[in-house]
Amino acid sequence: MQNLIEPAAPTSPDEYRQLARDIFRELVEIDTTDQSGDVTEAAQAVAQRLRQAGFADEDLTLAGPHPRKMNLVARLRGTGARGPLLMLAHLDVVEADPAEWETPPFQFDERDGFYYGRGTIDQKAMASLWAANLIRMRREGIVPDRDLIVVLTADEEGGQHNGARWLVQERRDLIEAVMGINEGGFGRMKGGRRMSNNLQASEKVYLDLELAAHGTAGHSSLPTADNAIYHLAAALSRVAAYEFPVQLGEVARAFFERMSRIDTGPMADDMRALLAGTADADAIARLSAVPQYHGMTRNTWAATRVDAGQSNNTIPHAARAIVNCRLLPGESPDDMERLMNEVIADERITVRQVVNGKPSPPSPLTPEVMQAVESITEQMWPGVPVVPVMGIGATDSLYLRSAGIPIYGVSGIFIDVDDARVHAPNERINIQSYYEGQEFLYRLIRSLS
Repeated sequence: MQNLIEPAAPTSPDEYRQLARDIFRELVEIDTTDQSGDVTEAAQAVAQRLRQAGFADEDLTLAGPHPRKMNLVARLRGTGARGPLLMLAHLDVVEADPAEWETPPFQFDERDGFYYGRGTIDQKAMASLWAANLIRMRREGIVPDRDLIVVLTADEEGGQHNGARWLVQERRDLIEAVMGINEGGFGRMKGGRRMSNNLQASEKVYLDLELAAHGTAGHSSLPTADNAIYHLAAALSRVAAYEFPVQLGEVARAFFERMSRIDTGPMADDMRALLAGTADADAIARLSAVPQYHGMTRNTWAATRVDAGQSNNTIPHAARAIVNCRLLPGESPDDMERLMNEVIADERITVRQVVNGKPSPPSPLTPEVMQAVESITEQMWPGVPVVPVMGIGATDSLYLRSAGIPIYGVSGIFIDVDDARVHAPNERINIQSYYEGQEFLYRLIRSLS
């Protein structure tokens, strides 16, 4: 097998590696896209695997608001000495154009040391590993001190029936827990060298603002200064020029503290200065040149869509743009809307929230979680540090965090920073890393239960 990562880490026994692969293949080959796919089919496939492994029907629940968007909740019952632990993954995937792929996107393909197929990274790998590990624990006769609940959901990637949100609102009884593990924290490697095992403890808030500029409509042969497109263009120029101040929350501070011990040279010096509050403009600029660092240290916004006009010879009366905002945890969408109005400072432009932000609190970096992740990381990959991160995208963790259930994104699956193919054609996962992630998650859940 090519593309081995050295040194190799422990993996699960052969029978459970094969089981995970079989479930993984089955899930990848089920189309679970929003428009044409069927998440319920995938959920039923996992439920059948668990049923065959001896799980009672009363511990396997399919629930959801749409016949193609059912969620699976599976429970391995423990002694009840401690509150339940959730293990989350979403079964839906983004669309995949076969013309852009070397092999059909819903065909599980193995070559060159990788598994290929839509969802191999995001997120059917984790779904298959949760299922295989739950079966393993049952076969081994393990009775944990808390119930272990696997939750496989629909519409994380989009659509109208987000499973995590629906379960929180409609079937909280099925997922009541004291904490959980989800996606969001992959291991980082470069050139086959593991750099860090990341743990996501918070994420930014997604918010879309619509800017609508108004002017005087008319024939293009009689132009005036009151042109909605020009007003909008001027406003977007001011938006682009605005620089958000640097802010460090608990998770970002922990991230830079650890990264300052991993990095070397000027970058590490800049991180230490940032933490000490002594970073000058040049240091901030160097750190901000790294997109992830930029996103973790401030609110951001970016224009993503522009729409104006109906014909080439008519000046429109209105022009619109969408500015996508990503807010730090604790920041208010209403405050962002007010700031946008201040930056634009043009009464001819109105601003409104078109996709409302869903703030969620950070999950605390408790010793129980940090020590478990750090201990198992050291067992499997000696010398690889655990680095807390703030997600600059969005995951289903936000719904659970908002409901008072701390969720931590960690998988033990390492991805090359130069070959991240999430949502991309020819999505793939390193085979060795997949099986190392299986064992990591098994050990982590055993440690926490």
